[in-house]
Amino acid sequence: MLFSKMEKDNYEQVVFCQDKTSELKAIIAVHSTTLGPALGGCRMWPYESEEAALEDVLRLSRGMTYKNAAAGLDLGGEKAVIIADPKKDKSEAMFRALGRFVESLNGRYIIAEDVGTTVKDMDYIHEETDYVTGVSESFGSSGNPSPMTARGILAAMKRCAKEAYGSDSLKGKTVAIQGVGNVAFSLCEQLDQEGANLIVTDINQEAVDRVVERFEAKAVAPDEIYQADADIFSPCALGGILNDDTIPKLKVKVICGSANNQLLDIKKHGKMINEKGIIYAPDYIVNSGGVINIADELNNYNHERAMQKIDQIYDQIGKVFEFANTEKITTADAADQIAEKRIRQLKEVRSNFFKHEHSLLTKR
Repeated sequence: MLFSKMEKDNYEQVVFCQDKTSELKAIIAVHSTTLGPALGGCRMWPYESEEAALEDVLRLSRGMTYKNAAAGLDLGGEKAVIIADPKKDKSEAMFRALGRFVESLNGRYIIAEDVGTTVKDMDYIHEETDYVTGVSESFGSSGNPSPMTARGILAAMKRCAKEAYGSDSLKGKTVAIQGVGNVAFSLCEQLDQEGANLIVTDINQEAVDRVVERFEAKAVAPDEIYQADADIFSPCALGGILNDDTIPKLKVKVICGSANNQLLDIKKHGKMINEKGIIYAPDYIVNSGGVINIADELNNYNHERAMQKIDQIYDQIGKVFEFANTEKITTADAADQIAEKRIRQLKEVRSNFFKHEHSLLTKR
């Protein structure tokens, strides 16, 4: 069953990691290294089952391939998940054990933080391997990537506003944000500076209270966020939330958020959103600011250079809209086709290179 899943979407490698001493149970999924070594975050989550963890890591790693390709990075796609509760199960030993597994892949995978993991956790991993990004600034890293991810979301949201309303100004616009963790909190801060109004929800009441107090946001119950009277819906929690039940409830003109795999079914629900007249910004382009930032660490990190690259998300989203309009397809399909084209082009370049090298060896 696992091999059939891998074959269907061209996964290269799945590694199951266990360390009894630290109680580590993790899965690393390398989707593709066509563009280069695979870069992706490590999620820590109390999955209901090992099957749920496997499903999540496979979907996330494939998304990283498309994200890195669409962002123009010479990096492949991968993801790791730790099956544990980040609030109570973390330990230095656990992350150092994971670091040893990452090291054993000899650079095929470069790990970074994600939901449930932090810069401190990456520092522990760094004790065992150099194939890690997003570590403390004392190691010459960029540190916490959340503000940079939020910067990219803001750039994408402005381009969406221009498409929907004729202006990229967010002043006076109401943004309904689902999930207000670290990335979304930074987004709230930047939206507040832009003069936007905020409606927020989260299963973590403390996180909601912090945003309400800091930015005078309006709080609603988790199941009420879909029906909020807003201009923009920004999903910043977990995936699969755009589906048969939620899409009909939406009153917004724009969907633009950081959550991965927002569409439960890319084809079906991308079409439903399109038919409803809502502009959808593909999630893996919207949330690529974080990976663009940490990828710059691989080239002697420069903060200004990283910000300039992240700001280009505005134009990347614009190209997706233009391609979708020209081809009369959904924006989700447009983004996939743009990413797939870049991957195909590099495969052809490499294939021609190896044919040339083989020809030279044959002549010798």
